[in-house]
Amino acid sequence: MAINLQKGQRIEIGLEKVGVGLGWDPNQGSGFDFDLDASAFMLGANKKTPLDEFFVFYNNQVSPDGAVESSGDDLTGGNSDGGDDETITVDLNKVDPRINEILFTATIHEAENRRQNFGQVHNSYIRVYNALTNEEIARYDLDEDFSIETAVEFGRLYRRNGVWKFEAIGNGFKGGLQQLVNKYCY
Repeated sequence: MAINLQKGQRIEIGLEKVGVGLGWDPNQGSGFDFDLDASAFMLGANKKTPLDEFFVFYNNQVSPDGAVESSGDDLTGGNSDGGDDETITVDLNKVDPRINEILFTATIHEAENRRQNFGQVHNSYIRVYNALTNEEIARYDLDEDFSIETAVEFGRLYRRNGVWKFEAIGNGFKGGLQQLVNKYCY
């Protein structure tokens, strides 16, 4: 039975291969499709990617160590019919030893031009599941009203004393993907 996480709650993962699914339902009638993008930032002890290639997103779908892989870009969020819109698979046995944390984010493509924000998106969630059995382990439903934010840090896997854990974050930012790249990449 899956655990419903609250913001800031942490759990031990205890798996080798983890799936991270992100889902959302855009509001209708804004004139444009909502193109949300899931990304993963693989961070070292300094909270930065050791190389740009440790930023996994639609233009770089596999990390250099082969540990993190993106499902690709769902351009409308309408392909899932209530399920995950985009997924990121993590093989924890392959994670480069320089990596202490894998941060999972979602951003709205061309949010400023389209006048879109996360306040116009509902039923947003991140879920962690066993990638070998598809059994859901934990889920965090984003229930805050991010009326000006165009980027959200949903959650993170982090290594503490050799054990991988997951934390629900739910922090929003203005500035979209570029804001996150500026924060986490060199």
